[in-house]
Amino acid sequence: MQYLDLKKRLKDFLIFSIKDIEKLNLSFYKQRLSEWQSKGYIKKICQGFYVFSDLEINEKDMFIIANKIYEPSYVSLETALSFYGLIPETVYSVTSVTSRNTKDKKTLIGTFIYKRIKPSFMFGYDLEKHNGFNYRIAEMEKAILDYLYLNAKINNRESFDETRFNVTELISRLDVEKFNKYLEAFNNKALARRAKKFLTYIQNYD
Repeated sequence: MQYLDLKKRLKDFLIFSIKDIEKLNLSFYKQRLSEWQSKGYIKKICQGFYVFSDLEINEKDMFIIANKIYEPSYVSLETALSFYGLIPETVYSVTSVTSRNTKDKKTLIGTFIYKRIKPSFMFGYDLEKHNGFNYRIAEMEKAILDYLYLNAKINNRESFDETRFNVTELISRLDVEKFNKYLEAFNNKALARRAKKFLTYIQNYD
């Protein structure tokens, strides 16, 4: 298979894998991938996954890629909080949660960070569409709870202040009923205590 043929046949793929190529050509010579990388035609994202080098990648593309290269996972934590405008910092890596092992993937297009949670906590995310692709991202309420669950030291007004939560945005957009429903599903007393302190913090903020 020639490169131009591959690009034509995978023109609708944001990211592609060796398996995707083998579906087109079972006898594909994998060494061609190294040759095409050397020529600058494609970029290797991580083991088994590639993108075309001329692809312009935006934030939501990164979310799609994050979902794809380590499954099951969904975007959450700092990335989701920043996306929703709940923290002011620009996040330079894509943070996700997964039921698999914690892992960092440093790639040519950015860093992808995955934090492990229990399989039973893999809920509370939306399936969003972008340019014909789907990506999974935590709902606002779940992103906060994931963050509090994985950051036990964030448990009082001082640490909430240091995180620089956008309280105005939280007050206007947070669905407290949904937040408490998801909190109950965690069935975690330590998290419940931190979450209640968080709600008190934003409700009494001045």
